[in-house]
Amino acid sequence: MSVEIRGITELLADLEQRLGDDAVARISDEALIAASLVFKNVLIRELMTFSATGATIDELKFSEPKDINGVRTITVYWKGPKNRYRIIHLNEKGTIKIPNPPGKGAIARAVVTAERAYKQEIRRVVERGM
Repeated sequence: MSVEIRGITELLADLEQRLGDDAVARISDEALIAASLVFKNVLIRELMTFSATGATIDELKFSEPKDINGVRTITVYWKGPKNRYRIIHLNEKGTIKIPNPPGKGAIARAVVTAERAYKQEIRRVVERGM
């Protein structure tokens, strides 16, 4: 699941021409970090609807901005002592025995819910950086 923002490539090319590569990389990273915080808040709110122990929320992590296939990206993952990463997909999609767990689709709902705010946050940070 991902959020696609149209026109960002042209905007970044224009900014690179005006400001230089280093400034654009810094602005892009700031925008990604700020937008990921918006998404994180929405995701936590969705996960709280079914989380009994809070381990799923406690082990939620976001990577630093990095290039993946030439695209600047922040990765959402789970890491911690309770190994919640092993069951996140089961909560998200269900299983044969439990086809509709209480948290089914929580991550997908968070992506849809946060999309508008995510885009607005990226726009706000990029405009501020210009």
